[in-house]
Amino acid sequence: MPRPKGDHEARRRDVSEAVWQVLAARGFAGLTLRTVAAELGASTGLLTHYFPTKRALVEYALDLLEQRTLARRRAAGTRTAAPGGRAAPHGPGALRDALLDILPVAPEAAVGNRIWVSSWDAALADPVLSAGHARRYAAGRDRLTERVSAAQELGELPPGDPAGIAAGAQSFVLGLVVQALFDPEAFPPHRQVELLDDYLASLSGRPGHHDGEGAPEGEEAPDGEVAPDGEGAPEGGVAGVP
Repeated sequence: MPRPKGDHEARRRDVSEAVWQVLAARGFAGLTLRTVAAELGASTGLLTHYFPTKRALVEYALDLLEQRTLARRRAAGTRTAAPGGRAAPHGPGALRDALLDILPVAPEAAVGNRIWVSSWDAALADPVLSAGHARRYAAGRDRLTERVSAAQELGELPPGDPAGIAAGAQSFVLGLVVQALFDPEAFPPHRQVELLDDYLASLSGRPGHHDGEGAPEGEEAPDGEVAPDGEGAPEGGVAGVP
């Protein structure tokens, strides 16, 4: 007798959670049918119903990471929407928020970034996975390009090639992600925020924190920006889903 659809969906949720727990604890290097089955408390035979190959399991894990990150950002966007449920206005603040979303400035974001970076080795060895990574990065650049263009139209960023500025901004934060993951003591959340604000100041021609015009640590920066201690920063996303 076929299992009810509700049971099947519940099992898929259980499998998704087991995959996520293995990723968080072991990274992609430890992601196997055996480790997921052990986390789930099931047999590897049951898992082959969902993932007939290791590649299928890895592809699913990448999709799961992307879905969780985007869902968290939609929730954050709902909390910060303008009155009446409208989306928050574009401008340098929106660009800043998008870049902060990539950085590991909160524990959940650090976990997501560690998972994503751990997937690079597998992706570099597999053309299909590599193409998927390239697609995600390109989509992230497209989203950043839209925000750069909006800020330029408002006169809040100087003229220039929006796609080129977006590519530079993405490259900056991805490099910062790697440094923060490998040396969190040198790049704690408040330091990441400070470096990002200095970078954005260099784009717009405004003074940065190192010019002596930033807000004192722990205080609110001008125009509602986050002060260098990182308080009030978005929850953060992952390096592959800007």
